[in-house]
Amino acid sequence: MSHSDAKFEKVGRSGKPLYGPKKLLLCGFSGELQQRISAVKKTAGLGEVAAVWLDETRAEGRLADLMELPDGTGQGDPSSLPKAVIVGGISESQLRALMTVAKKSGIQKVLWAVLTPISETWTLSRLLAELSAERRAMQK
Repeated sequence: MSHSDAKFEKVGRSGKPLYGPKKLLLCGFSGELQQRISAVKKTAGLGEVAAVWLDETRAEGRLADLMELPDGTGQGDPSSLPKAVIVGGISESQLRALMTVAKKSGIQKVLWAVLTPISETWTLSRLLAELSAERRAMQK
């Protein structure tokens, strides 16, 4: 799929679970920011949702494989990847709550994505490139 074939959709307010396992893939968060994101997750009512912390060593991993990593993988490791949160299995309303709490807590310039049947075949680096390109296009 080329970038021009990528389809980005606005998040709704449904209570229906999004595609994939109930998990958050988090990259670009190190040290104190990991602690803040963990607090944001709890405040948003998602404390029980598994979190996987990704760094450069996992950039070429397929999202489907990364979603299979155990809860807490990579926690405490530094990451120079762009700040991004990739969600699976939570509802749209939970995603909206997570985004709202993150913004209110001062965590900004985060790339947000929802796992899809198409994106799960992509590498993390490809998804980050697509999200960054989309952000640049929206800022113009």
